[in-house]
Amino acid sequence: MFEVKVTESKGKLLIKWQLSTIKIPLSDITEVAEDNSYGGEVKDALRIGFPYGTADRIIIKTNAETYILFTNAEAVKKKIFSAVEGKS
Repeated sequence: MFEVKVTESKGKLLIKWQLSTIKIPLSDITEVAEDNSYGGEVKDALRIGFPYGTADRIIIKTNAETYILFTNAEAVKKKIFSAVEGKS
């Protein structure tokens, strides 16, 4: 229930957490990377997930926003990287 869920649908990356759904067009994503800092380097980034007790922080940069996903799920990381690598 508390874990961030990621899917790809119709050219968009869908991020679901609690009652929120964020839709990011794959064409808008400029960079995906891992962040080893505790709270993220970018101060005005949108933070998704619980930062406490999570090992992985994934940064998604778009033309308009920067997102930081806090997760422990290796599957979430793989879905994000494969969706971005597969975009045209």
